[in-house]
Amino acid sequence: MNFLKNIINFYIDGFKNMKLGKKLWAIILIKIFIMVFILKMIFFNTTVNTKFKTEEEKINFIHKNLTKD
Repeated sequence: MNFLKNIINFYIDGFKNMKLGKKLWAIILIKIFIMVFILKMIFFNTTVNTKFKTEEEKINFIHKNLTKD
């Protein structure tokens, strides 16, 4: 248990003493946010309303994906 606590303290002290690293981690997190959330909404926006015109087609699509028949 003491070994695990030493490892955790090692990483906590390392992140506290970072100067440039904090800015780099912020840039990395912002890039991940942009790639995952914003680009997904723009380029991969395939909702049920855009694919199917009738309610029956929507219901069949959802049913097939939920049950994998």
